[in-house]
Amino acid sequence: MPTSPMKPDRERLAGLKQVSLLTAIPILLVVGPLIGWWVGSYLDGRFGTEPYLMVLFIVLGFVASGRETWKLIKLASDLAK
Repeated sequence: MPTSPMKPDRERLAGLKQVSLLTAIPILLVVGPLIGWWVGSYLDGRFGTEPYLMVLFIVLGFVASGRETWKLIKLASDLAK
């Protein structure tokens, strides 16, 4: 029974998609808290609440980054199946 010549290409493409998703994780883990720091610092300067809003937005940045990382890992594991 002949095998499909397209199957190795599809497996390779799925592997490349998985690698590209997983390499985005370190960027997400850095960018989320940085944006939180920037927004929090701006709002603290504007409202005079230093450092409370900055800390709040950094924590929210970590939470958002963690959530997106979880989604990417889940998507990458689905591609591996």
